[in-house]
Amino acid sequence: MARSRKEEEKDSAFTNISLTDDIDDSSRILYPRPKSLLPEMMNADMDAVDAENQVELEEKTRLINQVLELQHTLEDLSARVDAVKEENLKLKSENQVLGQYIENLMSASSVFQTTDTKSKRK
Repeated sequence: MARSRKEEEKDSAFTNISLTDDIDDSSRILYPRPKSLLPEMMNADMDAVDAENQVELEEKTRLINQVLELQHTLEDLSARVDAVKEENLKLKSENQVLGQYIENLMSASSVFQTTDTKSKRK
């Protein structure tokens, strides 16, 4: 069945949905197609939205990079703190050994022995 151009243009705003297996025009229900918002927007408005989106995207990218950099810095500082803690424990242990060694030397030496001043005077 041939349709005129005017009928095709009229029906182009609708979507045909068949309710039966027949492709008979009498069994079709016409539903309106959803309208697109893009033709209604002005090109300047679209450019402004694109520019805003670009600025937002650049800002998000900058913030993400800054967060990643701060995370790496935090990891480095945490590793440094762990290394300093280990070094501190090692030095404390060495100091205890040296302190005990010095005490042993002092107790073995007669120079550092306590003297009884009363017995020397008599």
